[in-house]
Amino acid sequence: MPQYAIELILLKQLASYLALPVFIADAEGDLLFYNEPAEALLGRRYDEAGEMPVDELATIFALTEIDGTPIASDDTPIGIALLKKEPAHHRLRLRGLDGVWRTIEATAFPIEGHGGSHLGAVAMFWEVSTP
Repeated sequence: MPQYAIELILLKQLASYLALPVFIADAEGDLLFYNEPAEALLGRRYDEAGEMPVDELATIFALTEIDGTPIASDDTPIGIALLKKEPAHHRLRLRGLDGVWRTIEATAFPIEGHGGSHLGAVAMFWEVSTP
């Protein structure tokens, strides 16, 4: 089992208590954790999906603009938080592992460790109705 910075361990613990869906990625963009409220939107329990590399994430979760235009992973809120190390927010469509398309709002921000080291990013998201 990999060893993680204490900040990521504490963030994972906090996320497990939140009612808002939360997705945590490490500095390379690999999935570290998503909480129980996120499971309903992502279409699979975290215990069944587990940690996965960023390359695999890009193939199983489809993200598009509201009009259906594909979004590059670097242009998603969590991609921006990881690469530019700044917060980001966007309304988009997500196809979860259950094959269902959902419209979501997502806000992400970078995670910094002691001494300013870049540890990853966290995204909080929720389903919204479309007009």
